[in-house]
Amino acid sequence: MAELANFLVIGGALVLLLALFPVNQLRRRLPYSSCRIAWMFLSVLVCLFFSGYALYALLFWNEAQQWHDLVVPVIFFFGAIFVLTVCLLSARTADDVTRLCHLEYENILDPLLGIYNRRHMDRCLRSEADKTRRYALDLSVLLIDVDFFKKVNDTYGHLVGDRVLLALAQMIKGSVRDFDMVFRYGGEEIMVLLPYTNSSGAQTLGSRLCQWVSERSLLEEVHQGQPVNVQVTISIGVSTFDPAVEDEGEMVARADMALYRAKKNGRNRVEVADCAQGETFKNE
Repeated sequence: MAELANFLVIGGALVLLLALFPVNQLRRRLPYSSCRIAWMFLSVLVCLFFSGYALYALLFWNEAQQWHDLVVPVIFFFGAIFVLTVCLLSARTADDVTRLCHLEYENILDPLLGIYNRRHMDRCLRSEADKTRRYALDLSVLLIDVDFFKKVNDTYGHLVGDRVLLALAQMIKGSVRDFDMVFRYGGEEIMVLLPYTNSSGAQTLGSRLCQWVSERSLLEEVHQGQPVNVQVTISIGVSTFDPAVEDEGEMVARADMALYRAKKNGRNRVEVADCAQGETFKNE
């Protein structure tokens, strides 16, 4: 009887020590926050429980003589099993949630440019258009295309062309507000969705982007033993949503027409789409 009681107490203490491993694994993966502090506190509690088990074993070693003397050791042992199970399940759940978050994030990102993909763009367009209708807010888009991008690929190769696109996408992403959204529309075309922005504001941002891109080198390096300094310009089509007479797809179509006009009129410029009612905005 005494041997069984001793085994249960010592076994429970060892199980508690095992529970520290998943707890510490979770704690190391968390940023310093109240959640991490809570897991640190749990680690301290587990250590205190272990000390209590060890003290009980020292005080009552070989003291159990009858069956009712096993009640406390049994509670100790299965309590430790419960703590270990909860900690293991927490660690496993955190791994699964992290994996799902990564998968969801990868599902909405373009793998080449690191900005949102076309599928996510369609969802965001619908959502922002619904919000605009409901609350009478402003909503605009910029449709951006690289001028003569084929020359970059033909001159330096597609690998350099991809890196130029990546640099451009990241530059645009870093130039807009936190709640603006940047998407790969297709090929070398990039769309910027601008909530709470009217036509004038979108046009101003487009002009600034044109100027910033034209004044900067997007890629400076040595490629195949030769110095590479790639500078490009962009053309931009701007349109603003009119929920009374169109849907979000028509807004994008008008931005596409304005982009075509920007290219036709000399490139490296901004063109604002005809408004949905037929009024024509002057290009900048």
